[in-house]
Amino acid sequence: KLMTMSSADFVEQWFESEPLKATLAASGIIGTYLGVRSPGTAYVLLHHYMGEIDGQFRAWGFAKGGTGGIANAIGNAARAFGAEIHTSARVSQVIVNKGQATGVTLEGGDEIDADVIVSSLDPKRTFLELVDKTFLPEDLVNGIRKFSVRGSSAKVNLALDGVPELACQPGFGRHLAGAISISPDLDYLEMAYDDAKYGDFSRRPYIDIIIPSMIDPDMAPPGKHVMSCFVQYAPYQLREGTWDKKRDALGDIVIDTLAQYFPNIKDLILHRQVVTPLDTEHLIGLSQGNIFQGELSLSQLFFLRPAAGYAQYRTPIKGYYQCGSGTHPGGGITGAPGRLAALEILRDEK
Repeated sequence: KLMTMSSADFVEQWFESEPLKATLAASGIIGTYLGVRSPGTAYVLLHHYMGEIDGQFRAWGFAKGGTGGIANAIGNAARAFGAEIHTSARVSQVIVNKGQATGVTLEGGDEIDADVIVSSLDPKRTFLELVDKTFLPEDLVNGIRKFSVRGSSAKVNLALDGVPELACQPGFGRHLAGAISISPDLDYLEMAYDDAKYGDFSRRPYIDIIIPSMIDPDMAPPGKHVMSCFVQYAPYQLREGTWDKKRDALGDIVIDTLAQYFPNIKDLILHRQVVTPLDTEHLIGLSQGNIFQGELSLSQLFFLRPAAGYAQYRTPIKGYYQCGSGTHPGGGITGAPGRLAALEILRDEK
């Protein structure tokens, strides 16, 4: 039942409070081009509660220094074991010789030889951009072309001159140190999706907010704060206009929505950054700005991620592997796809 239910139907089996139902059901739409009443979103909700931190099941955590702090920690651990990390070194092609991956070519023309190459890029880039498609079976190429990566979310980051105050609970306190969800009820969330279905960003968006400087003071100068707003929906492909022309309009709607709950927010804003799905694609390399490298829909999960017959992290090219969120078990900062891929690589190396 869970795999085919909507997140709204699932939470309504257990809860009565509208704000609580909406807040929980919203986990079923994050990064997904579906609404809370769409079949399959109950699984996406479960996906967001699979993990644990320090033994606390279903817990989420904050990383000191932001998400980049996690990447730095992983990088430092790798260097401790002798790894070399090259940044600003974009790979343009995987070199294949007689069915074996033998290295990569960088955009500048330099080549690096390697016996094993592992791509954490999304499936479309891993298979359709980095390798010549003549090295791949036709069914895989067709499957990856059909793999859905529709971006549906944006980010609005704010630099603040002080602490924002909630209308429902004014003042400084621990209530500002956790996640704050603008999701009044299930209908609000579903209507936000209605805008996206017809190619526009939500006029009354779902917003998931954190103020990381409340937990990690080093994230902002003394007396200042930063606010990170995850916004849905913001479709990659707009029905009218371009994101370059509509970026500010999205930012204005987010600020106006925040002001309904944080009355002093507009007076505190020193700077804002609006990151559209197009920006995410260009800055991070996620096709269509999809934060999970592919939708978490039933047709793209488990043995179908990223394509039937190719879900074991290996590719048809010997020595070339995939390990990103476009593989099982999917997106989120879990490390699970990478660990599972590493186990398969070690098994092949024996």
